[in-house]
Amino acid sequence: MVKLSKRLGMIADRVPAGVKLADIGSDHALLPTYLAQNQIITYGVAGEVNPGPFEAAKRQVLECGLSRTIDVRSGDGLAVIAPGEVDVITIAGMGGSLIASILEAGKAKLEGVSLLILQPNVGEEHVRRWLLSNGWSLTSEAILEEDGKIYEILTAARVPAQKQAALEALYADRTLPDGVRVQKDRLLLMGPYLMEQAPDIWFVKWESELKKLAMIEAQLQLSTAEASALKAEQVRQEIRDIQEVLACLQKVKR
Repeated sequence: MVKLSKRLGMIADRVPAGVKLADIGSDHALLPTYLAQNQIITYGVAGEVNPGPFEAAKRQVLECGLSRTIDVRSGDGLAVIAPGEVDVITIAGMGGSLIASILEAGKAKLEGVSLLILQPNVGEEHVRRWLLSNGWSLTSEAILEEDGKIYEILTAARVPAQKQAALEALYADRTLPDGVRVQKDRLLLMGPYLMEQAPDIWFVKWESELKKLAMIEAQLQLSTAEASALKAEQVRQEIRDIQEVLACLQKVKR
């Protein structure tokens, strides 16, 4: 039986039983193999664009005796599936901007898909923006640390056309318990559910992001260009906004 990392295990936990799944950027096909072995999925597509991982995925599926259940396909993004072929799509282990571009390029392939389980390594706000703009409701967010890295898992369900006006409600301006006002862009960046739950590892992530922003500001201050000065002020404001949210939510947790 295949064993999953903590990250992949949390993704697997979000896959409903009895579905057909496409795992895009499947690497060694560990996720669909695990799901098939545990009879969670009835059918799976493992899509991989890189030749090495594609061959490794084929070997994995063959050695586990799952060739009738999992189809390993070589191709870029959602090009590996046909419209209506699967119910659930997982995309994990790549940047949020790339995940958003894969979904955008493969919009026609999302016909019949009811659930997206997405795990960007960075740039989660790009994924949230794409979901919001394309009729997908963010239903949950999870965050974890593994091997010194922090990951977010975003789950989204398709929303019927007549209910899409309600999508914006998740990102409506809100006031935190300490009176701090949080607007849409901040929620898209930091996560509406994660901000509400405020788990300890979420604070760790954003403290780390603050350090990165401070380094960027310091580099910009070395330049005498007017554009650099303007950018430095924008970064300072970003730092202040994040610090304000963190300070407010840390008080609430005490």
